[in-house]
Amino acid sequence: MKQLFPLALLCLLAAMPARAEGPVPPEAAPAYREGQYRHEPPSVDALRADDSIHPALKAVILRGRDLFANTQQLRGSHVFNAMNCSSCHPGDGRWAWAGPVWPAATTLPDFRGKNGHVNTLEERIAGCFTYSMNGRPPDSGSETMVALVAYHRWLATGAPVYERAIYGRGFRHLGTTIPENTDRKRGEALYQARCAQCHGTDGNGLVVDGRSLVPPLWGDRAYNWGAGMSRIFTAAAFIHLNMPFGEAGSLSAQAAWDLSLFINSHERPQDPRYDGDARRTRDRYRQFHRHTRYGTVVDGRLLGQHDNTGARPSS
Repeated sequence: MKQLFPLALLCLLAAMPARAEGPVPPEAAPAYREGQYRHEPPSVDALRADDSIHPALKAVILRGRDLFANTQQLRGSHVFNAMNCSSCHPGDGRWAWAGPVWPAATTLPDFRGKNGHVNTLEERIAGCFTYSMNGRPPDSGSETMVALVAYHRWLATGAPVYERAIYGRGFRHLGTTIPENTDRKRGEALYQARCAQCHGTDGNGLVVDGRSLVPPLWGDRAYNWGAGMSRIFTAAAFIHLNMPFGEAGSLSAQAAWDLSLFINSHERPQDPRYDGDARRTRDRYRQFHRHTRYGTVVDGRLLGQHDNTGARPSS
């Protein structure tokens, strides 16, 4: 059965209908509010046909798109887990309610509470490498960073700068407070019924021929304790409108909360800001970690109290 599973999943992926507007069925998406800005990122076909863009810039943008979709090609240099940018930002970072990345190009530089200063777009991308990909960011101005920045900015073509009322932005439509009736054990049952077929019963995802087809959700190959997806409300919002694959929008908000709590109550690579004591690190970064289970006891284990960083070198 294990030998047949990857082939079966590949067939499933191939059979899934594509949605031009994104993975979220219109009837499941949050309502549009008057005054919100809707953006339709340009297509790759339009990029290739646009004679006003220099061929050299086109090549850089396309390289950025390739890196975004398959960031695993940087594994061992800048990526030290089994995640891609598209793992948390599906649809090549284009889709509303799936973490579209083009707003980062229109709202940065801006203050970011996570690191306490005004961040540039390059810094924001660097943070994804540090936390979501448990890695080391490409150098500022390097070919890799320039390509990723160019891709983000190209997706934002035509969008207004510093517009904040953006339809489909981010992962906060469920709010940030965990409902009182959220249940981890119920989330475990939901996971086995709705998620394990793709992500594995052990949450380890699926890698075929070196390509990460399904991202891991916990363990050494997953995002680390400092990643945004380790926050219960972030993962819940993502799950609610984007999962399961091919059935987006089919889970209730409460089911998404239950699943997020279960998934993010597992160990994962260390928060790079760890100072040797998980509880102390949690308190130091409490504005972030009050939304995670890091530094709390689950099933008798203090989550995050370990030196393991996954596959990321310590220096």
